[in-house]
Amino acid sequence: MTKELVVLGTASQAPTRHRNHNGYALRWDDQLLVFDPGEGFQRQCLLAGLTISRATGCLVTHFHGDHSLGIPGFLQRRVLDGATTPMPIWFPADGADYLERLRTGTIWNDPVGLKRHPITQDGANGSIGQLAIVARHLDHRVTTVGYRVQEEDRLKVDGARLAQLGVEGPAVGRLVREGSVMVGDLTVHLKDFSWVEPGQSMAFIMDTRLCDNAFALAQGVDLLVCESTYLESERHLAAEYGHLTASQAARIASEAGVTRLLLTHFSQRHPDSEAFVREAQEVHEDVTAAVDLERVSVPRRRVEGGR
Repeated sequence: MTKELVVLGTASQAPTRHRNHNGYALRWDDQLLVFDPGEGFQRQCLLAGLTISRATGCLVTHFHGDHSLGIPGFLQRRVLDGATTPMPIWFPADGADYLERLRTGTIWNDPVGLKRHPITQDGANGSIGQLAIVARHLDHRVTTVGYRVQEEDRLKVDGARLAQLGVEGPAVGRLVREGSVMVGDLTVHLKDFSWVEPGQSMAFIMDTRLCDNAFALAQGVDLLVCESTYLESERHLAAEYGHLTASQAARIASEAGVTRLLLTHFSQRHPDSEAFVREAQEVHEDVTAAVDLERVSVPRRRVEGGR
């Protein structure tokens, strides 16, 4: 199964020749989650080979234009391509009027509508398929939330060792359900032949100053997609406008135990993103700069004990 982020835009407020406005699509097994569709989102999906009608959810961090102007085209194209079910959409609750204006700003027929998930408080905010959606408020100039997408933990059993004891086929299922089985005079306990494999996870943090909720969202994730609008030399601008530097994004990744950090949302004053990577790598080892239309895999979960 596929777990990857398709990058559809990496610019901040102003797009450039090589950077579209924000836009991301997370392919996670049978789910396709859209994050912050900015202006030009529809065309970027075409260039990236993504079918909008397959989208199963949309998550919006806030309603600045570079994070939301693509919503009308996204919704209209989905219906045009034959969607028959409402689009689940997560968004800051106090932005409901902006969402409605975006949805109804032009003439079109919407036979399916939206399944709204307005974010009013921090914590678990529903699920999509087998994925839990966690939202937390961040520290920007307007109400902004970040998201964490989390798989359930999975119980794994050591089939080879169990087979050596004669526990095979239906007996393994009974062991999992009941916690133990008898093999002759021997009692085989599940706890001695199993372990819990943590589910994979991704966090999406846009437009924020450093804050506790950014660290909480990123805690232990396999992939952190994080804004890094400025370099450390522009830290005063980051603080003034409610953004992060590359070094600050890396600090979140390092202190939260993130596996891979993907930097994005670059200021137009920096046509080359390599300076962001160099700065971040001084703090966190696994750092990549997002590039429009590239795909970034979600690293496989590292399991303790070599299992």
